[in-house]
Amino acid sequence: MPRAVYVLAIGIFAMVTGEFVVAGLMPQMAAGLDATIPQIGYLITTFAVAMAVGGPFLTVAVLKLRPKPALLVLIGVFLTGNLLAATATSYGAMVVARVVTGVAAQAFFGVAISVCSALTREEVRGRAVAVAMNGLMLGTLLGLPMATFIGGHLGWRAAFWAITALTVLAAAAVVVGVPRLERPGAAGASFRDEVRVFRAPRLWSALATSTLIIGATFSAFSYFNPILTEVTGFEEGTVPVLLVAYGAATVIGNTVVGRLADRRTVGVQVAGLALNVLFLSGFALLADVGAAAVLLMTGIGLVGVTMNPAMVTRVQRAGNAGPLVNTVHSSFITLGIIIGSSVGGVLVGAYGLRSPLWLGAALAVLGLLSLLPESGRRRHPIEV
Repeated sequence: MPRAVYVLAIGIFAMVTGEFVVAGLMPQMAAGLDATIPQIGYLITTFAVAMAVGGPFLTVAVLKLRPKPALLVLIGVFLTGNLLAATATSYGAMVVARVVTGVAAQAFFGVAISVCSALTREEVRGRAVAVAMNGLMLGTLLGLPMATFIGGHLGWRAAFWAITALTVLAAAAVVVGVPRLERPGAAGASFRDEVRVFRAPRLWSALATSTLIIGATFSAFSYFNPILTEVTGFEEGTVPVLLVAYGAATVIGNTVVGRLADRRTVGVQVAGLALNVLFLSGFALLADVGAAAVLLMTGIGLVGVTMNPAMVTRVQRAGNAGPLVNTVHSSFITLGIIIGSSVGGVLVGAYGLRSPLWLGAALAVLGLLSLLPESGRRRHPIEV
């Protein structure tokens, strides 16, 4: 595997940590910015919406650059936004910071995945994406607890300064570890070619499946904490340990899916969604049984966000491996997060804490249905 793929994982790790940091520091940030807890919660939504809406536009802005300079520009934009967050003295300044970092993170993900594809043979691209996406899994497993620990002991601004240091490290790693590559246009793919692929119905089908896979997972993940404490009955101090177990499961699942994604692209998604229907439904039914709840939550970690390598492989085959397609795909993934968390929140208010789990199961079923046309097609030549 090219060294650059591991380098890109560092950048993704830094940006995912920046995305999730607010979740672990809500009380401190509310006090420091003279805001309410719900207002601080909106900063998470702001980041997600900025990713989904703004990321593709920033990607278009850097399309004329070679990949390595484009990565460095995007890291620079993210760094600027994070510095603004670390020094913000008002809630409004923090909102601006979250918009800047969200847009930059989404564009970076798209360009990074495109670079992974450019550096590897087609038959191992899924594995390369899995290596890079381990930055996302480790951001959940290690980055969020690290930022929460630093913020809890040294103040919430210190957590953002730590992310700044990580971002500088990622920039240095890109300078040293990513080779000089020609921009996509030099290989025969112009901006017009990048846009033209969106006429393909198969691409939109693949994007819809990705949205449903991630929506199913995040409808549950967004409410793990209150479910585990208020329904299952775990102490607050136990939940972080359980979430580490969930994060470890995502790393394992991502690695396994990466090994299978190139040859079993659709089959992996079918199996993952089918298992997630079982895990989510089982969790909804057995949320009050401690051992079962932990086992089923871990199962969701194994087959949820870990579908990323297979999702990316399918989208690239239906469209192309260019930065714009990959960034738009990331936007559809973010849309899944927004749908799962927001609709789940509405259902919690109306039907209780088990309802997001049932929502997740329903979205996973829809994801399976979205794969039916693809399952009947002849497989890609390198699939078995």
